[in-house]
Amino acid sequence: MKAIIVIPTYNESENIEKLIKKIFSIAPEINILIVDDNSPDGTANIVEQLMKSDSRLHLIKRTGKLGLGTAYIEGFKYALSKDFEVIFEMDADFSHNPEDIPRFLEAIEDADLVIGSRYLTGVNVINWPLKRLILSYFANFYTRVITGMPVKDATGGFKCFRASALRQIDLDKVKTNGYGFQIEMNFRFWAKGLRIKEIPIVFVDRMNGVSKMNKKIILEAIFLVWKLKLCKIFKCL
Repeated sequence: MKAIIVIPTYNESENIEKLIKKIFSIAPEINILIVDDNSPDGTANIVEQLMKSDSRLHLIKRTGKLGLGTAYIEGFKYALSKDFEVIFEMDADFSHNPEDIPRFLEAIEDADLVIGSRYLTGVNVINWPLKRLILSYFANFYTRVITGMPVKDATGGFKCFRASALRQIDLDKVKTNGYGFQIEMNFRFWAKGLRIKEIPIVFVDRMNGVSKMNKKIILEAIFLVWKLKLCKIFKCL
């Protein structure tokens, strides 16, 4: 299937070239779309140089730091407009292992959404501070309890969508912009009765750069689950 990986970036110059080359070495048939939020460290410039010799690489340059959710939505719309059949989400910092890409491609054969789960077979997270790990684990437990969605890792960002299923989601209605975006997209798939599959991954904290997590993102996710629950009840999704 014709596949593309959407990778949002902000100040990922230390990682981006190595990641792109690693992905292409593992899955040479795949395409990559970088959605860059006007990184002051020149991330987009590195991508532009690589694009000169590789037609599998694509770039959307945005005007500022507009957020994770809007970056993915813009990337999804681009991928759908180019008739890709499979669309990935992936972080730029090597916390998601490119070696797992073939496993996602195999799993999407009989699913509409494949989620790389850190919590499907215990806790598969390396190098996170205990406080961050507890926060993430509790957030996923909290999401399952409030929404009823049977997903072990609702906040994970290593995912693979079947394009035909993604077309059933009204992307213009997706307003969350932090890690709550992952919860909302999973919930919208689940609420439509689409097939969701989790596969175990090992998440390794970023090799270089700075985490984008902050209090605003956490609060957005806390209130989001209640909003989604009510929207499902009153059919406003």
